[in-house]
Amino acid sequence: MELVNTMYGIDPVKSDIQDTGVMRFAMESVTLLLSPIVPHFAEELWAILGFESSVLSASWPSYREGALLKDELLIVIQVNGKLRSRFHVDVDADENAIKELALSDERVQKFISNKTIRKIIVVKNKLVNIVV
Repeated sequence: MELVNTMYGIDPVKSDIQDTGVMRFAMESVTLLLSPIVPHFAEELWAILGFESSVLSASWPSYREGALLKDELLIVIQVNGKLRSRFHVDVDADENAIKELALSDERVQKFISNKTIRKIIVVKNKLVNIVV
């Protein structure tokens, strides 16, 4: 569904030649992914796309492992268990850097200024909870 929704976002009128190849590849991939669920419909689409052989004999779409890796993480900041802010940080950022970024966030400052910080809990790659 994410692939189909992305395809809806591409305007065929404004697209250039490179987008045509990308759209063709995306349509072939969607047809292959649909084939186990709706084989008759996928077979018709496969024929419309110009293939002579059956969609069931085609190989499954492949993927790249590197495309699954994230460069940034979304870290949520809570003060006393309530969501107060969020920020993005590099995947390789250490715990101290994440704490400093959380404490320096201006939206968090409103809730922790003039208060004693009792504890800072960092859940790796997810959130920072500041207990005041």
